[in-house]
Amino acid sequence: MMAFWDTIRLAFGTFVSNPLRSFLTLLGIVIGATTVVTMMGLIQGLRNQVNENLSELGANCFQVQRLPFGAGNLSLAELSRRPRFSLEDLDAIRELPSVLVAAAEDSRGGQKVSTSQRESRANVGVWSGTPEYFQTNSVTVERGRAFTETEYMDGRRVAVIGLDLADTLFPGLEPLGQTVRLQGRNFLVIGTLKRRGGFLGGGSQDNQMMIPLSAFRPLYGFNDLRVSIQAHSAEVLQRAQDEVTVLMRRRHRLKPAEADDFFVFSNESTTKMFNNISQVISAATFGVCLLSLLVGGIGILNIMLVAVTERTREIGIRKALGAKKRRILAQFATEAVVLSLAGGALGVGLGMGLAQLAKWVMGLPTEVPLWAVGLSLAMSSGVGLGFGIYPAARAAKLDPVEAMRTE
Repeated sequence: MMAFWDTIRLAFGTFVSNPLRSFLTLLGIVIGATTVVTMMGLIQGLRNQVNENLSELGANCFQVQRLPFGAGNLSLAELSRRPRFSLEDLDAIRELPSVLVAAAEDSRGGQKVSTSQRESRANVGVWSGTPEYFQTNSVTVERGRAFTETEYMDGRRVAVIGLDLADTLFPGLEPLGQTVRLQGRNFLVIGTLKRRGGFLGGGSQDNQMMIPLSAFRPLYGFNDLRVSIQAHSAEVLQRAQDEVTVLMRRRHRLKPAEADDFFVFSNESTTKMFNNISQVISAATFGVCLLSLLVGGIGILNIMLVAVTERTREIGIRKALGAKKRRILAQFATEAVVLSLAGGALGVGLGMGLAQLAKWVMGLPTEVPLWAVGLSLAMSSGVGLGFGIYPAARAAKLDPVEAMRTE
């Protein structure tokens, strides 16, 4: 046991005696460990954010829309030819046996909203829908109320606004009952939405304005209607999605061999899409990590060969005094492992710091998984052992007489 701790002490002594050389040798390992820890922390943060934001669709809900998230293998020309959804499609979906409620919705981003005294920047999201929108999208009105079926049917210009927009237009004032202007039209504020924060670390979900679809259409025309749907229960959610798919294929007159010309979006599909993306990012991260560790391993191999050459006389004296080959082998192998492990620990510390910096700058709930820390340290020490074993074996095989003659 004493011999083991003596070996550890000697290894740290070598590291401390040449700090600059040791640090430069370890740069590859530091970069590799930092990359793994930082990227895994970011991916876990994104996963946490996705799980939190998936509540945007209510319980047992899904959405059907014309365009997918990302074009995939489809060209813009193919996507532009897809038929748009209509209110007649909404009525047909509402008749399906597994559908409890369905809402039509449309939106336009980058809008300005003003009052007689203040004006927002051109970054407000204007959302519209039928009255069921609040239920199918799990949107909560914190104060005031949502618009009613009568207000929707009459096309009344009423609005429910997010708290960020309320703070911009009515700082220190009660927004309920106030009037805001959108596209030159007056809207009466009848409610404010519960605060929701950012989406995936991006723009605020509270800088928005919700109006009836019937009031949206005269301003923006037929933009791109979507239908959000709530099934009767979780047990019939998949059946409801199948019923909607069959219905829309029939309404779009698609042949059996033709692919769907619409996209069904649900919490499960979003989770699957994110997992696919994160797997690609993880593979790329580990590729960069392995390349960095290879460079670091070559550095360790070089520095340990130099150490063996510099300490040839010391090795000869120790062997002459009775040190066995396995002790010499263990000493130099341990030095290589301690050196690389120190680089891995430094990389882990830097990675955790960068993950916290991203949490502060981007607002992501970053969280470094323990397995990423363990894997980084294990890979670092493995590189040290793998690339340090040859110099250690070379030191152990030195002839003591010839070694002591070395100046």
